[in-house]
Amino acid sequence: MSNPRILLLGPPGAGKGTQSRNVVETYGVDHITTGDALRANKDVETDYGKPREYMDKGELVPDPVVNEIVVAALEDADGGFVLDGYPRNLSQAEFLDEHATIDVVPLLDVGREELIRRLTGRRVCPECGATYHVAFDPPETTDVCDECGSALIQRDDDTEETVRERLSVYEENTAPLIEFYEERGLLARVDGEGTPEEVWHDLRLTIEDALATGGQ
Repeated sequence: MSNPRILLLGPPGAGKGTQSRNVVETYGVDHITTGDALRANKDVETDYGKPREYMDKGELVPDPVVNEIVVAALEDADGGFVLDGYPRNLSQAEFLDEHATIDVVPLLDVGREELIRRLTGRRVCPECGATYHVAFDPPETTDVCDECGSALIQRDDDTEETVRERLSVYEENTAPLIEFYEERGLLARVDGEGTPEEVWHDLRLTIEDALATGGQ
């Protein structure tokens, strides 16, 4: 298995984007996300219409459309891939299981309170769009943008109440996925609470173990 086929699971704030980039740089595989796949294929005709018909209205793209688009992106991948943000529910997982081979499903484990600390710490500049984090990437002057001097704000999506709701929705949707991949012997839990470098070290060992054993 020279090119790993990875499905990366983890809650909002777990660092999936950072670790996906590490996988891409190390193994030379494609990074596939639901959002990117849909944006790149807005006008692809499916049995349920084009993604654009839903996206332009701000509506949720139905599972059958998402399924077709993502699987097409996987088929276009040159060898391996890291899949991030799909599947989001059991129905999508079952569809994926019928249409693609997955070698390992790392789950970035991060406690709820740590996730809340990470997600509520983001601050953005309403003028120039620069982003900061009160703990990990603070501005030189508290609550003031380094780039343009404007007052930083906390977006509504980053308030504790909203974050807790997002995490509850994630947990509800992901619990069946965890069980699904555990039953198939593909799930591998990775401690996601260390530094990005520490998490990558453990994640890479997990991937290398899957490579050594030949995956599925």
